[in-house]
Amino acid sequence: MTKQPEIKFTKLFIDGQFVDSVNGKKFDAINPSTGKKLCDVTEGDETDVDKAVEAARRAFKLGSKWRTMDASSRGHLICKLADLIERDAEYLAALETLNNGKPLPEAQLDMVFAVKCLRYYAGWADKIHGQTIPADGSSLVMTRKEPVGVVGQIIPWNYPVLMCAWKFGPALAAGCTIVLKPATETPLTALYLAHLSVEAGFPAGVINVVNGFGDTVGTALTKHPNIQKIAFTGSTAVGRLIMENAAKSNLKRFSLELGGKSPIVVFPDADLDNAVSTCFNAIFSNMGQCCCAGSRTFVHEDIYDEFVKKAAAMAAARKVGNPFDEGVEHGPQVSEKQFNKIIDLVESGKKEGASVKCGGKKWGTEGYFIEPTVFADVTDDMRIAKEEIFGPVQTILKFRTMEELIERANKTYYGLAAGVMTKDMNTALMFAQAVEAGSVWINCYDATTAQTPFGGFKMSGQGRELGEEGLHHYLEVKTITIAIPQKNS
Repeated sequence: MTKQPEIKFTKLFIDGQFVDSVNGKKFDAINPSTGKKLCDVTEGDETDVDKAVEAARRAFKLGSKWRTMDASSRGHLICKLADLIERDAEYLAALETLNNGKPLPEAQLDMVFAVKCLRYYAGWADKIHGQTIPADGSSLVMTRKEPVGVVGQIIPWNYPVLMCAWKFGPALAAGCTIVLKPATETPLTALYLAHLSVEAGFPAGVINVVNGFGDTVGTALTKHPNIQKIAFTGSTAVGRLIMENAAKSNLKRFSLELGGKSPIVVFPDADLDNAVSTCFNAIFSNMGQCCCAGSRTFVHEDIYDEFVKKAAAMAAARKVGNPFDEGVEHGPQVSEKQFNKIIDLVESGKKEGASVKCGGKKWGTEGYFIEPTVFADVTDDMRIAKEEIFGPVQTILKFRTMEELIERANKTYYGLAAGVMTKDMNTALMFAQAVEAGSVWINCYDATTAQTPFGGFKMSGQGRELGEEGLHHYLEVKTITIAIPQKNS
């Protein structure tokens, strides 16, 4: 078993320094593997958000060190932060596992992807540019892309370091300054990244981190008149509130990466063992705590029974336990609240007539562990087929035809992702074009990289993270027109 890491930073990070909150309050960080307290964390509120926003505004002021820095130098700083994460990856992964509960190998992989994301956006820093436009009349017209200003960023608890990278990367490349609210459940790694930002050389005020609760810190960010954009990853219910607060305050921009109830479909010509494995990883990775999890597994009737048998066997073999222990693949859910929500949905599946083929109960005597659970004989009207479970629960539904499948796959308020397993590219592309989802994966799942835009249709969000698309939300386009005596083409 890996030694649990020392917790080094628990205060707010404002204007380049760790500080106490104005109100002096604290809240508990919990170890989800035991349900016991890890440490006290400083709790911010609206007053601390005001202080952080003011620090971010000073850092963004015309003539500041940040605003006058060469774009290539901004890229170098982002690269330096990536280098420091890579240097401290072992510690960060262990801290993530301690506070979040994910198995250590998964946390280590998150560090790799976070580094790649930051390096990708570091490369964009000096490649963001406008155009010259051959407009009518005697004029020279150009566009200039400028940072929107101070941005508020609110991240979830399922991939804390990776979500920091997704948010920091494009904002910093564009030249914005940041006030970040980490998830209440998992603030520890975000605070360590704040510490690394000082070592990397970011000017004071460019990155600020305010711990706290959604109804205080989160609301203050979304309503603040001096924040120009909110980037949020989390639930659809909170996304609605953010849109409302953004509209009622200063019409700030927002990008929302929200929930999902994503279908992954297996046609009868697919390699069955590969399909079972892909669908398994699509739902059980990170204990099912993934917004784009393949949480509705549609299997053709010709192979349904064999698929269910193999899926249940794979889930039964998954090793559950202390996420620091070697060989453990499945840790706890992040909190008691999430644990109770998932158990409630599991019980609803049993009552509504789905067949439990594996799991379906709490695991162990302490912490928030739930057995990997497989339901067969699931129908579209069941809660487990309609609601986002956000837990280790595979629901396997039977289908017969493509036409029926498309209608059922799209019969959801969500539209984040989808997957299809087949050897026939005509079948795959027909599905990919018809399904209402922001990402479609063919013979793979959750193949998300820094270069690929990620976001949802319908109630799965607004805007996109990652790729070049992820930059646009942090940039304003300014048109500059210059009158000239004579235009010559």
